[in-house]
Amino acid sequence: MSINVTPDKELLENSEMIIVDIRTEGEWVQTGIVPGCKTIVFFDERGGYDAEGFLKQMDELGGKDVEIGLICRTGARTAQVAGFMEQQGYNVKNLVGGVMKLTREGY
Repeated sequence: MSINVTPDKELLENSEMIIVDIRTEGEWVQTGIVPGCKTIVFFDERGGYDAEGFLKQMDELGGKDVEIGLICRTGARTAQVAGFMEQQGYNVKNLVGGVMKLTREGY
């Protein structure tokens, strides 16, 4: 099963998937946040991370019992995080192309 999914308006507005924007707070301010997304930072501005803390926040959203879609700027960071989460048993999707894809499409 592929963990890569291309985001579009239908997926974002009519899906049971919980969408989590893992970008930094500065990126949220710069481009805005896709409506309905949860905002939980994974990598900080220096590239550091707290995987255990991140997974704890994912568990608060429903954890392994829900489908989680991860979005970032282009999909590079979410590809890494989605792979890690899948290994931990989460039902996770990487939203390929990220916020930049959605912006190009006028979303």
